[in-house]
Amino acid sequence: MSLERITSALSERYRLEREVGQGGMATVYLAHDLRHDRRVALKVLRPELAAILGGDRFLKEIKTTANLQHPHILSLFDSGEVDGVVYYVMPYIEGESLRARLVRDKQLPVDEAIRIGREVADALSYAHRHGVIHRDVKPENILLHDGRALVADFGIALAVSSAGGSTRMTETGMSLGTPHYMSPEQAMGEREITARSDVYALACVVYEMLTGEPPFTGPTAQAIVARVLTEEPRSLTLQRKTIPTHVETAVMVALSKLPADRFAGAAQFGEALTTPGLVSTRTTTVMSASSPDPAVQRWHRRAMLASAFAIAAVGLAAWALARPETDAPVTRFGLVLRDSAGGLTYSGTITQRPRLAVSPDGQTLVYVAGNRTRRALYVRRLDRLDTRALPGTEGADAPAISPDGTQFAFVTNKAGEGPILKVGSLQGGLPVQVAQGGFGSGPVWGPDRHVYFLDETGRIIRRVPAGGGGPVQDVIRPAGSDSTTRHAYLNLVLDGTAALVMSAGPVPGDAAAYSLYAVDLESGRRGEGIQAVAGAVTGSGHLIYVTFDGNLMGVEFDRKSLSPRGQPVPLFGDVDVRFEGYTDLVLSAGGTLAYVTTGLNAPEDFVWVSRTGELRVVDPAWDDPESEEFHLSPDGSRLAVALGRNQLDIWIKQLDRGPRSRLTFGGVEKGHPAWSPNGSYVGYVSAANGKSTVWRRQSNGVGPEELVTTLDRQVGDIRWSKDGKWLLLATYGRPSMDIFALRLGQDSVPSAILAEPYPEALPALSPDDKWLAYVSMESGSPEVFVRPFPEITAGKWQISSTGADGVQWSSDGRELYFRSADGRTVQVADLSRGPSEASARTLFHLPADAVFETNGLNGRMFEVSRDGRHFLLNRQGRGDESGDLVVVKNFLTELRTTMRGARPR
Repeated sequence: MSLERITSALSERYRLEREVGQGGMATVYLAHDLRHDRRVALKVLRPELAAILGGDRFLKEIKTTANLQHPHILSLFDSGEVDGVVYYVMPYIEGESLRARLVRDKQLPVDEAIRIGREVADALSYAHRHGVIHRDVKPENILLHDGRALVADFGIALAVSSAGGSTRMTETGMSLGTPHYMSPEQAMGEREITARSDVYALACVVYEMLTGEPPFTGPTAQAIVARVLTEEPRSLTLQRKTIPTHVETAVMVALSKLPADRFAGAAQFGEALTTPGLVSTRTTTVMSASSPDPAVQRWHRRAMLASAFAIAAVGLAAWALARPETDAPVTRFGLVLRDSAGGLTYSGTITQRPRLAVSPDGQTLVYVAGNRTRRALYVRRLDRLDTRALPGTEGADAPAISPDGTQFAFVTNKAGEGPILKVGSLQGGLPVQVAQGGFGSGPVWGPDRHVYFLDETGRIIRRVPAGGGGPVQDVIRPAGSDSTTRHAYLNLVLDGTAALVMSAGPVPGDAAAYSLYAVDLESGRRGEGIQAVAGAVTGSGHLIYVTFDGNLMGVEFDRKSLSPRGQPVPLFGDVDVRFEGYTDLVLSAGGTLAYVTTGLNAPEDFVWVSRTGELRVVDPAWDDPESEEFHLSPDGSRLAVALGRNQLDIWIKQLDRGPRSRLTFGGVEKGHPAWSPNGSYVGYVSAANGKSTVWRRQSNGVGPEELVTTLDRQVGDIRWSKDGKWLLLATYGRPSMDIFALRLGQDSVPSAILAEPYPEALPALSPDDKWLAYVSMESGSPEVFVRPFPEITAGKWQISSTGADGVQWSSDGRELYFRSADGRTVQVADLSRGPSEASARTLFHLPADAVFETNGLNGRMFEVSRDGRHFLLNRQGRGDESGDLVVVKNFLTELRTTMRGARPR
């Protein structure tokens, strides 16, 4: 029903200000009562429900609740029907629901939980004495205002049921009651519901306030109902030792399967919560006995016989559970992650899955922090300020949290190990390996307790049991998986019978080639594609997706055809889309969205830092270079730098102030620039299909590209010797990070000169070409070593002892510079008397209010001037990264509102 129609129908009595939420039966608006000059909450019954019930019958039944006047009951102001708009009006409360409080705090202080339970019990007792049963007691219907509880929607469920709606709710896609708080007799579909059913529901609410979750949970409504009918709740005191014994006794009595075993009324339950010794512990012994009472046994048999009926009665409640709690407002906030690794890490490796994961309840984040050599996974709950590292996750990428929120999967690619898929517990312990080999995407959890991923070619979807011990199975080869098309993104759809894949095309950075589509995992049937780099299908029936230029879009999704339907609607922009279209946007099952804005990558600029730590911008006119590796020309007048937001090319920049010119154009990605000894050429690397080709071109841009050599491995750095006779190449990826050398004019292919089981990278030859400095992980951390060259086996000396990121020689070869592993200081070692007598010290600290680009062992990120007095660095930001990680709570509410507002009227 359109807002215009509602506004017009109610204009004489109420002025609608804004929509504040959607419940299972009605849409809620903040309105102004024109007659009494007050703000009210106006609820409009869903038109399809009103059509089934009949407005007159519903309003007749709801009048029975109008006379309920109690300090803890939200009273009914008004109700009526105008032009088919069925509405009822209640006071507008400046506060929050108990659900919103539980979402924020998870658990309440014991005293406060008992007080709220007692106040709600008083309200229920009053209503029961007046012949009104609530039938839908849950945290969403309990409001907190000025420190007291108010029970809302009193008798609304009764009005629906009495008006004939309880047997026809399937026509509206709704169900009376909520499985988490539904009494066994409600779940069984019994026609006569008594006050003891409200007592049971209130006990569920008290249980959740004390422990953080209802007594029975499950992935589906059917699973919850089955547990309600057949299982006993876990002990409260075993979960939280501060809960008084008499409180546990009272809650357990109220949760009895048989109504006759519960308190006769809500008043008795409220009194038992606050009065020790009032209820004997004998009352609850049936719950822990190994041989249940015969009556309970009869109940269990009856429950099992009727389970099919019970599941059918609430089957559609699964749809309602998939939706976020609609009375909680949409909340958007930036999150700063503070940990020993320095916060969320986005430099270094490129992964095909977000380096961020959110739990199904939206309360826990798992993310990647640290640099390339010290990267690990950290966990942060949104209700806490601290983070903790997850043990055994060193070198991790692409985290994913299991559907039940207890486990996580991730991929590592350590030197000497190759790619490994591991699964760990968020509660502690070391992760276990479940698969090894190439991975074309990060892991995705399926509802079948399997972990899904794309193979290393990006052309086959595979899965493996999350518990390990099972084979890796090929699931399906998505359509279009030929030799020129690769898939670089994977996400499962809804129940796991289909998947979203992103076809990236053969050329990285070609926005027009990115196509996101759904594929049926059983038949291979493919839906229509849409230009996007990532996406998710929501429980509200929409596809949300990220475009190559960083916009989040929404469109209706047809589950039968696996295709978008209707016109896409823009939701918001500024979503960070990294190189090759990879993005960090995740959506929880409960509707919490987390993503990274483009602000993390900007503003960038190049700066000179003196030996005393003073900073000077290279060229104020050169803003946001979006640079990767760079190399200073031999005479110090020019800079060769790899630039590009989505595809890198080599550019030449005149220093300090001067133009920049492009050296390479389009086609295949090019990076890792290196000047020839006389500055006449710039070399660079192009990689594809696991191989690398090294090229050179005249630095003035004249003449064609010239092929120097080819290596059947990924090359991450190249450097010429000063005499021009040698070319050093640093490789990365499988099987290890090694250093190769090529004698120009003599060798046809490079040969390995350092190929130990541990990583070795960033080779740097001294100006006289007699010494090779490099960074090695042989001690467990990245440290600088020096060897003779080319006879590298003639000696080896470790120069650094506290970690290193990059290494450079002074122009006279007397000093060796390197950054500390955390990138915060520049170190210097005096090699004037040879490496055997070298000693390292801190030269200066980098400014604390700036963030400098780091690239671990896969590229150089600082240079030294010819006089050794200044250091060139890429300043990535100003040190304040607040807001770059954005969390949106109850995003699906915002999505539905936006999509509904965009529909043609």
